[in-house]
Amino acid sequence: MAAKQTPMMEQYLKIKAQYEDAFLFFRLGDFYELFFEDAKKAAKELEITLTSRGKGEESERIPMCGVPHHSAEQYISQLIKKGYKVAICEQTEDPQQAKGVVRREVVQVITPGTVMEGNIIEEKDNNYLLSITPFTEDKFGLAAVEMTTGEFLVTNISGGLEDLIHEVARFRPKEVVVSSSFPNEGQAMLKERLGAALSFEDELANDGLVNNLIEEIKDKELKNTCLQLIQYLFRTTKRSLDHIQRAFYYLPNDYMGIDVHSRRNLELIETLREKKKQGSLLWVLDETETAMGGRLLKQWIERPLISKTMIENRHQLVETLMERFFEREALKEQLNGVYDLERLSGKVAFGNVNARDMLQLKRSLQEVPRIFDTVKELGNEFALKLIEGVDDCHELKELLEKSIKEDPPLTITDGNVIKDGYHPELDNYRDAMRNGKTWIASLEQKERQETGIKSLKIGFNKVFGYYIEVTKANIPNLPEGRYERKQTLANAERYITEELKEKEALILEAEEKSGKLEYELFMEIREQVKAFIRPLQQLANVLSTIDVLQGFAEVAERNHYVKPVIKENGEVNIVDGRHPVVEQMIDSGDYVANDIQLNEGRGMLLITGPNMAGKSTYMRQLALISIMAQIGAFVPATEASLPIFDQIFTRIGAADDLAQGQSTFMVEMLETKNAVTRATKNSLILLDEIGRGTSTYDGMALAQSIMEYIHNEIGAKTLFSTHYHELTTLEEQLPLLKNVHVSAVEEDGKVVFLHKVIDGAADRSYGIYVAELADLPQQLISRAKTILHYFEQGTHREDHSSRNIDSAHQEIVQAREEVAPSITEMQLNLFGEELSPNKKELEKLTTKEKQVLDKLKSLNLLHITPIEAIQVLDELQRKIFKK
Repeated sequence: MAAKQTPMMEQYLKIKAQYEDAFLFFRLGDFYELFFEDAKKAAKELEITLTSRGKGEESERIPMCGVPHHSAEQYISQLIKKGYKVAICEQTEDPQQAKGVVRREVVQVITPGTVMEGNIIEEKDNNYLLSITPFTEDKFGLAAVEMTTGEFLVTNISGGLEDLIHEVARFRPKEVVVSSSFPNEGQAMLKERLGAALSFEDELANDGLVNNLIEEIKDKELKNTCLQLIQYLFRTTKRSLDHIQRAFYYLPNDYMGIDVHSRRNLELIETLREKKKQGSLLWVLDETETAMGGRLLKQWIERPLISKTMIENRHQLVETLMERFFEREALKEQLNGVYDLERLSGKVAFGNVNARDMLQLKRSLQEVPRIFDTVKELGNEFALKLIEGVDDCHELKELLEKSIKEDPPLTITDGNVIKDGYHPELDNYRDAMRNGKTWIASLEQKERQETGIKSLKIGFNKVFGYYIEVTKANIPNLPEGRYERKQTLANAERYITEELKEKEALILEAEEKSGKLEYELFMEIREQVKAFIRPLQQLANVLSTIDVLQGFAEVAERNHYVKPVIKENGEVNIVDGRHPVVEQMIDSGDYVANDIQLNEGRGMLLITGPNMAGKSTYMRQLALISIMAQIGAFVPATEASLPIFDQIFTRIGAADDLAQGQSTFMVEMLETKNAVTRATKNSLILLDEIGRGTSTYDGMALAQSIMEYIHNEIGAKTLFSTHYHELTTLEEQLPLLKNVHVSAVEEDGKVVFLHKVIDGAADRSYGIYVAELADLPQQLISRAKTILHYFEQGTHREDHSSRNIDSAHQEIVQAREEVAPSITEMQLNLFGEELSPNKKELEKLTTKEKQVLDKLKSLNLLHITPIEAIQVLDELQRKIFKK
């Protein structure tokens, strides 16, 4: 940096010091300029040219880059999408009136959570800004604002950082505001696990200024959380926040709990790998006609209800809409004409609304009476309550109808925005302009006739005003002294007359005053619209609710969904259930439906079967059907009775977390821990292939222990899939556990997956056949079949071969050798055809010992797994030594 800076650069550095965490867009004429490190970083991120200013050595020159003022929005959008902040520094003084350096001030700081417009936010996406304050080590306050819609939510979080992360994840925030003293561990979790930009605010807003927003929040600590967020908004936006709604306090437990892992595994909003909407539950259910309906649907999917009454109200309205086809079609058409009332209200409050936005607002309000009439025709009690007492904003519609033109320009300073007849003074100016221009047209015709010069014309430019132009060839034809020369061109002369100058003054004065008056009138109209922000927000909420539910009816009819019955007895009974997404991704008619029954005597299903047969699909299917039911949608089945689940936990799929140094198995264990420590008897747990990331016995031991813990200690409805067939014997020990399997048949040496789930345990996993489907080398497949044959025969070495059997089989052999001494102490031949103690020894045995021998005789050790063998030995030993 140069030792001595110019006055302008000193001004820049002073302002930049106040916004060190943002790119400072410094206005210089028609450009926004960036300097020093901002310039280097922006040039790289925006792929624009980096230059420098100043004289002298290269090391003393100041790096700089710039973007045109008129196209700055696209560059700002790029930076915001990447998680940066941008401070807009404008000239706040007329350069012609300035003495010295023109005064400049930051007029707005745009951040990922406060952006209001542009192509940064998708129309059906929310963009939440969160504020978090710690109260104790395990208690936090959370406030969330959606700047574009004004939504303001507040809650307390108890249970520590993990619970906080799960709740924050529901909002999918782009930015989170915390104090500088917020725990480092929490900051790291917010950034790394949720990808949110962190901002810091240590001051609180004056509660007197915003008391109307937080007056219903009684908890003082929680009020401070809100005030921290509002202060950040004041500091960054520097605009009116009139559209921010009153803080609504909610309880996380009022909604189904879906932790961040389950949300990802179930692909509710986006797909796991490609982060796309297509292939998600949202993709299947989104038949909304409005942007605000699309956003509300996302919120419902993120927060399924646990209130039976509210769920059934939605179901009943969906049923009514399915039955009333013509009314539903009318609603779709009417809603299609409704623009985004929520975000239009936000733009009005924020001061960046234009005439076309006003036109959209008017056209939306014109549809409202028709929508309300159609809703009344449905005759549904819940629908009638939705619209009861809602202001249709008729007065606002009338104001906009009489004030805003039908085809206004994009910029409100261009004029031609206000309708004729709205304001008398504006009409007078327009009359003067129109009559003046008509007079000029008449003057042109008159002068042509009187001079005989047909090419004579009257023109206008901003420098000379109105003028009469005559080509040089026709100048001799002009009467002497008729015109006053104004300008000489290469091929023509331009003239004026006193009369023309008078008319010019009248027209230009009318144009100037008209433009100024139109702008003032538009500002007045905008202020009048502000008074309707609250009614508009309420109206938007009602219309978006109707929109989501008509979409549910549309999807249900098209996909043959049924109305679920909500039961309070905790039983699940789904007949011919289908995975809502998978059935849309495959050819029609190819999906194999499956039943799911969970009740008092059948609370846990142990699912076995081949790879690729559909175990994971079957498990996800239950979760998605439950979520659909609890958001008020119909479900993919021919019949469905469901309880209300308070939480859903899933451990499906395999993925490591390299950023946090966690292996696949560690992630598996952490997600399992989350389920078994947080679930209740009213929860749903889905665990897929637990224990596969470690050795055979470690994995089986963990899997069995987890199942026993859920069965005995939690009692949650559980689906547990595994390839450890040894675990199927647990059906005899755990009363609520039942074996089911996904069936497959072998035809001509090939496996056919039937995708049908039936009771009982699977006899094998067909893993080698799946490897064949993946087209592994045939030599490898053949070798695997040979090794499998020896494993199934219970031998540990191939005949006439020195090849080693893999470690899993060695563990089996070792286990068998370890249990052998306890049997050979009785001098029994385990692998012979019969047991062979002598007759005298048999006579000495007790009745219990003889029963043990009989049991051993009946065992076929070549067809028993190691786990089963150990369990049998334990049972026999207990029988012998039991007193």
